[in-house]
Amino acid sequence: MRGLARFAPFRLWARSLPFRVVLSTLAAAMVILVATGWFLMDQSSRGIMNGKTQTSVAEVSAVVASMQRDLSTTDLRTTSVSERINRLARDAANRGQVGNQYFVVVETPISQIGTAGLAADSIPDRIRQAVGEGGLWSTPTMIRFNDSRPDEPGLVVATTLTAPGQAPYPVFFLFSTAREQQTLAVVQQAALATGLFLLAGLTLTVYLISLQVLRPVRAARLAAESLAAGHLEDRMAVVGTEDLAGLARSMNHMAEELDKKITQLQNLSLVQQRFVSDVSHELRTPLTTIRMAAEVLHAHRAAFDPVSGRSSELLSAELDRFEELLTDLLEISRFDAGAAELALDDIDLVALAGEELDALQRLAEGTGSVMKLDADGRCVAEIDTRRIRRILRNLITNAIEHGEGRPITVYVRGDDRAVAIAVRDHGVGFSAAEAGQVFNRFWRADPSRGRRVGGTGLGLSISLEDARLHGGWLNAWGRPGLGAQFRLTLPRRAGEPLEASPWPVVPPDVREVTSVPLR
Repeated sequence: MRGLARFAPFRLWARSLPFRVVLSTLAAAMVILVATGWFLMDQSSRGIMNGKTQTSVAEVSAVVASMQRDLSTTDLRTTSVSERINRLARDAANRGQVGNQYFVVVETPISQIGTAGLAADSIPDRIRQAVGEGGLWSTPTMIRFNDSRPDEPGLVVATTLTAPGQAPYPVFFLFSTAREQQTLAVVQQAALATGLFLLAGLTLTVYLISLQVLRPVRAARLAAESLAAGHLEDRMAVVGTEDLAGLARSMNHMAEELDKKITQLQNLSLVQQRFVSDVSHELRTPLTTIRMAAEVLHAHRAAFDPVSGRSSELLSAELDRFEELLTDLLEISRFDAGAAELALDDIDLVALAGEELDALQRLAEGTGSVMKLDADGRCVAEIDTRRIRRILRNLITNAIEHGEGRPITVYVRGDDRAVAIAVRDHGVGFSAAEAGQVFNRFWRADPSRGRRVGGTGLGLSISLEDARLHGGWLNAWGRPGLGAQFRLTLPRRAGEPLEASPWPVVPPDVREVTSVPLR
């Protein structure tokens, strides 16, 4: 079906509702017209031929009755039977030639008598056999001549003449049906012309009706597309009071309600963004004071009793996490407000990834994970160093958190148009259904699982926004027990569209392990 969709008629069938309506109606009309035409032609042919047969049989009956009376009154003392049969056959043939009414053939044991030039195969063998049983028989035939006259369709009527003391003599009357065939041809041409005119008129009528019906539907589609594009002020023209006008009124009412709801949501979103931004800013002042006091307590923790010293350490750690959370909330508010901007520079991503691995090496050693960088040469791209560094830090930290102490590999690959950085761990992983949720704010696959390396729950969400700000992709793959891989793909030059990534979403090692040969 995909191959057929390439042809213009199939594309038109798939895209044009008027074309489908017209074509379906035309196909149904053709079936009905063909069936009706066949029925009418069959009935006309039967009626004309039955009328011709009845007329021919009646005429033959009258002629044969006259011949039989003449033959029965023949004086055999003065005239032989064969002479009388010859004279009767010639007389009948002469009468039939008047107006080309019919042809006559009388068969005797030694010869055929009748119309001159008539071919013997004009009489079918089956009627020769039937006439020997007596009665009156008729059947269609093709009248052929031994001279230059053309063949013509006809009807043969057969019966017998009985002479005293003699075997019955078969008599065949052949009537031409050329006029009847011409009449049928005229009827066929008239039926065909009428059918063509009906089809053309029906096609035009259905097309105009479909346009009239579909014009409001098309207007509704255009209005829906306009609404989807954000033009909430557009409205459909309401004409009339019928159902189609009701459709226009419903579309306009929907547009008004959407405009109200979207305005409410926009206002609510602005209030939420302002609230988050204001709260984050306002909390920094008391946080600074609390941090100064916490630093004093943390510096003198050795002089405290064990419980107070441990409390000062926990206070300092939680203040660090709280400050990180405020920073992330401010960043999220910038993304929501559309105020985030890039500071672009040409940076080698291999070197950048190496620096982040070195910075997080001690954290990885604390969980037992061994980290490795796998890169092919330099991969230079036009990026915002701060944001890409933050993405790498979040991805590597996430791998350490969920890597279960197993090896972690950071892959860096590039081609002519894009570069990719993939962080692969072999930890707990996650299901395919959860791959689209890992970037949700504060989402956790297992809420009962405690954090070992901190984090605010906003890191992956901010990383996704940073990737989109660069015009890039951030994809997640995971399977329970097989670990996870996060792949960041960025264009070489800012603003260039991405078409493909130099590194696959599914890790090659998983593909090798889970692939099963076809049998």
